[in-house]
Amino acid sequence: MTADAAAPEAPPPIRVLLAEDQILVRDSLKVLIDTTPGLATVGETGTGAEAVLLARRRRPDVVLMDVRMPDMDGIEATRRICADPDSAGVRVLILTTFDLDEYVYASLRAGASGFLVKSATASELLAAIRVVASGEALLAPSVTRRLIADFLRGPHSAPVLRDLDDITQREREVLTLIGKGMSNSEIAQHLHLTVGTVKTHIGRLLAKLHARDRAQLVIAAYEGGLITIPDGRR
Repeated sequence: MTADAAAPEAPPPIRVLLAEDQILVRDSLKVLIDTTPGLATVGETGTGAEAVLLARRRRPDVVLMDVRMPDMDGIEATRRICADPDSAGVRVLILTTFDLDEYVYASLRAGASGFLVKSATASELLAAIRVVASGEALLAPSVTRRLIADFLRGPHSAPVLRDLDDITQREREVLTLIGKGMSNSEIAQHLHLTVGTVKTHIGRLLAKLHARDRAQLVIAAYEGGLITIPDGRR
């Protein structure tokens, strides 16, 4: 390197807002994030209502959102953050536990980009934040399958019907497999396509269905009637 060659600038850190009402948990998350290169907390709160306000003011890249909080639960807070132009681009990563599966569907419809089980390891948490911040959805096939299985058990209110007339037959096939929890590689193998082609179809589905990410494509598959319920319900 020559003397006058400038060293490449490090990318700005991923800015994280913590919304968790348990102080010990919140403090532990803050220490973990602030001591990890490339990540930084930009605020913390123990209520859903304040999470909405801080998301507008601080415009973090990711909100790490608990579900059960005072004043306003995490689902309603997520809905307000994702619907507000002042917090456009802010992505929400829901913190959930195994006994909160009933909230998964509502959280997805509210605009959440993914889920993190509270029993996750520190490395899984950090990876989840990076995935969501990059614009991807953190919805592992195992989580999707739990979501669909929960609705198969019911009872649940009927989903809002969604018009899928604008998508092609191939896109419909891809959307169905996304709704069933298949990964891109699994979809490619099932449909005898390349992974690149599957990604192209997913990109078109996101645009046509006005979906933020893969998580909302799962909802579209369910609302479009592509996921069959055994007793005849959709």
